[in-house]
Amino acid sequence: MKRLVLLTIFAGFIFCSCGKKGDAGSDTKSPSKPVLILPAQNSVCVSGNGQSGSQSSIFFSWNAATNTDEYEITIKNLQTGTALSQTVAVNQVSVELPVNTPYSWQVISKLKNTSGTAQSDTWKFYSSGPGVVSHAPFPATAYQPVDGGQLQAVNSLISLSWTGSDADNDIMDYDIYFGTNAASPSLLQSHISGTSLSNIQVKPAGIYYWKIVTRDKQNNLSTSDIFQFRVK
Repeated sequence: MKRLVLLTIFAGFIFCSCGKKGDAGSDTKSPSKPVLILPAQNSVCVSGNGQSGSQSSIFFSWNAATNTDEYEITIKNLQTGTALSQTVAVNQVSVELPVNTPYSWQVISKLKNTSGTAQSDTWKFYSSGPGVVSHAPFPATAYQPVDGGQLQAVNSLISLSWTGSDADNDIMDYDIYFGTNAASPSLLQSHISGTSLSNIQVKPAGIYYWKIVTRDKQNNLSTSDIFQFRVK
């Protein structure tokens, strides 16, 4: 009798193990993350073949992702904030874009008939025009606090930090605008050589807005989006 009970338990264990393997095998695989290639991060594109002096055909490419049927590429004009998206079946595409303009781009890999997607990193590039030798910095991005995030104040003080980049690698300094006016934050401090600012006075539970103006050695300027955060 004892032998029969042990055999029954062992058989049940095998059945459960087989059932688990079958369940795992039925899972749908998700697309892998696309890895961007061209245009390179913070690069200047000058070799596009445009149809006019104001347009240039920019070639985009990325590594093919696994478990992927199609890709959605999104290109954002960093001056106007407008974005265009295009769906393609291959890992490259050429797009006509205005020259003398900074852009960011990213790619999402998709698998049809599933909700699975994977998003690439976001890279920036500059579409340069004929004879242009100096380019404005890319608009800076918020690092801490992130846009729409929350930040813990210490003794009613906070710090801001950001990331700047320039195709010419000649950033000189930054101006920081900060306040409670969503449309137009006030100038807090100008000509900051680093990428952080500390000891900023805030009120508990307050909502604040800030933006960054980046200046290069040729006195070219760029202005970031207006970022928002809440103090805990």
